Amino acid sequence: MLLAEYAITPDVFDPTSYPHSEVCELQMRQLKEVLLTEGVVRDLRDGEWRALFAAVGGRSWNRKALELLRKLKLQKRLVLHEPVLDRCPTDDTGWCAEAVATHEVMPLTGGIIVTEQVKAAFDGNDLVARIDRLASVPWWANRSPSVRLHRDVDDYARQLGVVLRYANSIMFIDPHLDPKKRQYRDFGELLSVAADREPPPVIEIHRVCYEGSGPNRSIHDDEYFRERFRSGFAALVQDEGVKIEVFIWDDFHDRYLISDLVGISIPYGFDTTTDQNSRTTWTRLGRGDRDDVQREFDPATGRHKLHDRFTVR
Repeated sequence: MLLAEYAITPDVFDPTSYPHSEVCELQMRQLKEVLLTEGVVRDLRDGEWRALFAAVGGRSWNRKALELLRKLKLQKRLVLHEPVLDRCPTDDTGWCAEAVATHEVMPLTGGIIVTEQVKAAFDGNDLVARIDRLASVPWWANRSPSVRLHRDVDDYARQLGVVLRYANSIMFIDPHLDPKKRQYRDFGELLSVAADREPPPVIEIHRVCYEGSGPNRSIHDDEYFRERFRSGFAALVQDEGVKIEVFIWDDFHDRYLISDLVGISIPYGFDTTTDQNSRTTWTRLGRGDRDDVQREFDPATGRHKLHDRFTVR
């Protein structure tokens, strides 16, 4: 997954769980590199997990671990998950059991990271992995900055599930996106996933002011696209209560999904096809490139000429 969801038991952040404090420091660097770029972490039991690290008189957590947790919170990569087990865990093994239980409710796209002591209690569960042996675990070792997928809404929704559930802002950038066109008939399903939470994220759609190419290019007036988007998303807006801001630009070519959690280059955009032999490659952007694309489609920068901007609600 280009953005994966993990659970981590408290012992991972406790230096006494390791043979030496230097080992804990090394593991924190490994986690930081991945989690702040391509991951989110479940804050189990509606925040009781995170509260452990601020408890007065609690365990002596590693300094770099606390800094990592601070950055995860700042970047909104700690995502709440409601309690599943009847009682709040009282030890690390109990927190692992809670994480496993949440996986039964909403499957993790990553896995559960623990230390040797906790793994011993979940020896037969491949979802649970020791932090010092992550390199041999498929759900960690097979991470990649790119992914091949079919051009259908099922593959799109599977790949974007974590983004649509947790991102606070989402930009769909596709020069030809049009909810009234057949090839975009499934796009509303992605918006429905994003809208199915409270509060919903800020949703933007960016497209060009024309249709066709070369001598067949037709530039439309503002009312043309306003009518198409408002009628095309009428049922979605009524059923889900979602608000969509639409930007109509002079011209651009590349397609992206840009969110506060991850940026993805999407060569074919968000259209779908019934041709099962049609595949595409999505690529995760580096943070600098993601931010630059976001600036490119900010009207204040003036990189493109904005023809119209309106809200569908």
